[in-house]
Amino acid sequence: MEKIKTHRELKVFQLSFEAGMEVFEMTKQFPVEERYSLTDQVRRSSRSVSGNIAEAFRKRRYPKHFISKLSDSEGEAAETQVWLDYAQECSYIDSQLHDKLNDKYDHIIAMIVKMMSAPGNWSL
Repeated sequence: MEKIKTHRELKVFQLSFEAGMEVFEMTKQFPVEERYSLTDQVRRSSRSVSGNIAEAFRKRRYPKHFISKLSDSEGEAAETQVWLDYAQECSYIDSQLHDKLNDKYDHIIAMIVKMMSAPGNWSL
């Protein structure tokens, strides 16, 4: 198995970036009055997931910092799920899209938790 050299090679980063882009596309259909509330919130939290994974990868030589940034990423993923719940409840998205994205974020969270449970596997 070849050593991972950059955060972009991490499957969890790739999946979280993809999910963030799906959220971005989804929010283009939100009402204008949500621009400075739900739209901003869900875009920010969804993008923060991959951003924190990238930062964690760069801090992997320090296990506590690595875990802390991954924990931030896990929290942002869970926050994104809450905003998706609001979007569905407000009828901005249908249940099929909600469930698809929610499942994707469940998978991302599981991958992050697995990384946090074995930080030594990622250290330099």
